[in-house]
Amino acid sequence: MTAIIFVGAALAEIAGCFAFWAWLRLDRSALWLLPGLAALALFALLLTRVESEAAGRAYAAYGGVYVAASLAWLWAVEGRQPDRWDLSGGAICLLGTAVILFGPRL
Repeated sequence: MTAIIFVGAALAEIAGCFAFWAWLRLDRSALWLLPGLAALALFALLLTRVESEAAGRAYAAYGGVYVAASLAWLWAVEGRQPDRWDLSGGAICLLGTAVILFGPRL
């Protein structure tokens, strides 16, 4: 369930931030901010649903998923294919996520 929540949170965060990008960098209407703010609120709500004894650990583990989802967004929404360095960096981040999530706790 954590993976599904992380993916949903990443999509919500990226969409929310992209709304601000569109408004400020792509000269879109300020009305883009309304769904953007809703998406950012959904992002925050979703991260509270992750089973973790510490918020910081949940946020740290989420970071790798965010990076990978951002690269997927780059390709799917912005039409720019990630290069080998993007993909290598994303894989390293996901490895870090796995270490945080599945590492033994003392």
